[in-house]
Amino acid sequence: MVAAEPTESKVPAHVAIILDGNGRWAKAHGLPRNAGHLKGAAAVENILTVARDLGIKYLTVYAFSTENWSRPQDEVKALMKLLADYLVGSIKKSMKNNVRCRVIGERSRLSPKILESIERLEEATRENTGLQFTIAINYGSRDEITRAVRRIAAQAAAGEIDPAEIKEADITAQLDTADLPDPDLLIRTAGEQRLSNFLLWQLAYAEFYYTDTAWPDFDKKELEKAVEAYGARDRRYGGLKDNSGGAK
Repeated sequence: MVAAEPTESKVPAHVAIILDGNGRWAKAHGLPRNAGHLKGAAAVENILTVARDLGIKYLTVYAFSTENWSRPQDEVKALMKLLADYLVGSIKKSMKNNVRCRVIGERSRLSPKILESIERLEEATRENTGLQFTIAINYGSRDEITRAVRRIAAQAAAGEIDPAEIKEADITAQLDTADLPDPDLLIRTAGEQRLSNFLLWQLAYAEFYYTDTAWPDFDKKELEKAVEAYGARDRRYGGLKDNSGGAK
């Protein structure tokens, strides 16, 4: 039986995804790890189209974490090259599909080539009004919050704000995602069930969805299943809806 398309009212406005399982996918197929990353990049392009067609307004993906620098240097080098190529190639595709692209994360450790690619992509797509696509590169949520606290502390030291008057909104305004709504749904692939230092502040009220499917195999059907699971949950109280309208 073909699953019904999710109704617009049940589609999350903002979906965040931890792209996990590229290396395991490659190993399972007898391929080098980089082949998994290449396949994973292609999966991102496919999911951008699917997300737009489902009515998702914001999509945020975890591409490279602050912890990923500890991977073997050959793999890190290959990942950086893949990211640079992806960013360059995204300009034409994003303009064609009216996608606005942003990159979040700490940029000082990124190469001049990648920084230039990020700036060109963000500037070229700044006025696009379709799907809002955010890529987390050299991103770690604890690092992000630490940077935000430093900026607020500097403001307090300069007498620009009263520490006693600092509110949650002031912290949110200093995060990398300040101009984005918080995610409604977090998806993590490849069977892992942890946040891995991703959007710790922003995911405070998000629904979580885990799948054993490795990211390179995550497709239209898989995203629809995640959205349908989200739609079945009671957002007022948490949990699944029962027939009486209460939450289980």
